[in-house]
Amino acid sequence: MDIVKYERKYLDQWEDFVASSNNGTIFHSRKFLSYHSPDKFKDNSLLFLEDKKIVALLTAAEIKKDDIATLWSHMGASFGGFVYKETLGIRQAFDLTETLIDYSLKNNFKKIVVTNVPIVYHKRYNEYFDFAFIRNGFNYLKREVTSVITLNVDEDNVMKLIKPESRTSVRRAEKLGVVVKKSNDFEEYYEILKSNLAMRHNVQPAHTLNELIKLKELYSQKIQLYGAYLEKKMIAGVVNFYCNDKVVLVFYISHNQEFQQYRAVNLLFYTIIKDAISRGLRFLDFGLFTVNMDPNWGLGKFKESFGARGILRDTFYLDLIQ
Repeated sequence: MDIVKYERKYLDQWEDFVASSNNGTIFHSRKFLSYHSPDKFKDNSLLFLEDKKIVALLTAAEIKKDDIATLWSHMGASFGGFVYKETLGIRQAFDLTETLIDYSLKNNFKKIVVTNVPIVYHKRYNEYFDFAFIRNGFNYLKREVTSVITLNVDEDNVMKLIKPESRTSVRRAEKLGVVVKKSNDFEEYYEILKSNLAMRHNVQPAHTLNELIKLKELYSQKIQLYGAYLEKKMIAGVVNFYCNDKVVLVFYISHNQEFQQYRAVNLLFYTIIKDAISRGLRFLDFGLFTVNMDPNWGLGKFKESFGARGILRDTFYLDLIQ
């Protein structure tokens, strides 16, 4: 097996492979990764070839973490991991893992960190790389829980997914005049987002306003802001990333605390679930309710009230120095 470091001349081949792969997502595309400024990450993405044909890709960046040279897949995305075809077998997963380790050793990396694509994003389910990683000495760096809704009802029966208390909140929002619609008013939304994160966690959003706007420009059809409005005022919002043909991932659920009694977030969730079903998607990923494996019980319960259940988003690491 040969391994080649990504260069721009491979752009079309890379994008075509992601689009036709078993588990590729928006986060693996070069277009998505390009929104980062060139000096933010030192790209070290890799193509794996057999008989000069691509069999797998790995988005990766070279970073210094705690002064240790680390190959990280990929700090600029929600997850990375190997991207591969539906035909992947267990022997090939081992070959790819061993090739990655050999490459990392030869290029003086001291550590590898990989966050695999959660299983619901796969066209054909397998966990061969989880097994191959563990057998080759990787350990879990963290196992976060993300909330996923299985979209196994039609649009007219979304209420069947939702617990009674959330159904009541959806109806209350509608009765009080809240309207949910697609929006491009990222500036107003971002002010709500910043206020929410500062109040709850004393942090800033991972994306700047300009980065969100740039991502929307890059992906006019695959990234969509939904706003909940009371008359002409946005009182809640969420950004949807349509990651592949199976899954939409919800980012940055935010609401104006002054209007909490309107239950706008409940109506937002109800609306985006219906939208996902109308698009023929199989799953809606509400995102993590754990941070460094510390659960936010209230957030987890709220997402469960819409029919979500937790699956793992695993991050593996391998120390290459003993």
